[in-house]
Amino acid sequence: MAARDLQDLVRRRLWELGETVHQASRRARGAVGPEVLERLAHTRGWALISPWMAGHLARALDVPENRVRRAAGLPEVADPRTDVPTGPHLRLVHGGASRPGTGEASEA
Repeated sequence: MAARDLQDLVRRRLWELGETVHQASRRARGAVGPEVLERLAHTRGWALISPWMAGHLARALDVPENRVRRAAGLPEVADPRTDVPTGPHLRLVHGGASRPGTGEASEA
């Protein structure tokens, strides 16, 4: 079940962040290649990651390390980011385009 949880986490976070695997890989400073992220997100079956990889994967996905460790079935570690919310960063747009700097809808 850990492989499925990890796959779900990777897919969901890439979608929530609105990023490609290449952008997420850059956030991890190249420690997690885009090919690895692609495989984790789209390949069903067994996904084994090391404790070292969990920290880098957490940075790539912009989540606390223990969230990755739980999804991968690894033991948790002391993590100062445990209470950091990682919900989706979505904006609602009402009535079309807005006027720059005002947040009000433009009159077209």
